Amino acid sequence: MSKICDSVQALILPILDKMNIELVEVEFKKRGENDGSLTIYIDKEGGVSLDDCEAVHNAIDAPLDELDPTDGKPYTLNVSSPGLDRPFKTLRDYKKHLGEDIEISLYKPVEGVKKFEAKLEEVDDGFDHVKVSYKGKTIQLNIKEIALARAVIKF
Repeated sequence: MSKICDSVQALILPILDKMNIELVEVEFKKRGENDGSLTIYIDKEGGVSLDDCEAVHNAIDAPLDELDPTDGKPYTLNVSSPGLDRPFKTLRDYKKHLGEDIEISLYKPVEGVKKFEAKLEEVDDGFDHVKVSYKGKTIQLNIKEIALARAVIKF
């Protein structure tokens, strides 16, 4: 994580905790020499509404102005839900999808495959390993071996 993201995260975590909102990710992207985009991804039980995004934006706007994470360079502040198809980032993301089909991409093949769909069976509280069912087998994967994991969206 960048220095900007680290300082923003440290500032806003207590604010979001008081609002019972989970911080999923802080992302900063430069769009030019003197312009950037700071996006705060949030989640909560039952999902995030537009009103939630607005409330968080209002709650963190003044403290961010005081922090000045970009050292005076302008940026656009965005607060957003991470979306249904977002990659899993946290232990909570994995636990929320226990018993469901997930899409997994690995850094190197396991059982002869690098990308596959499997049922998420277990995630340890230490957030070191997950167990998935794939083609009738239970496979244990180290979290560090997973390049991407996300929910399979079915319509």
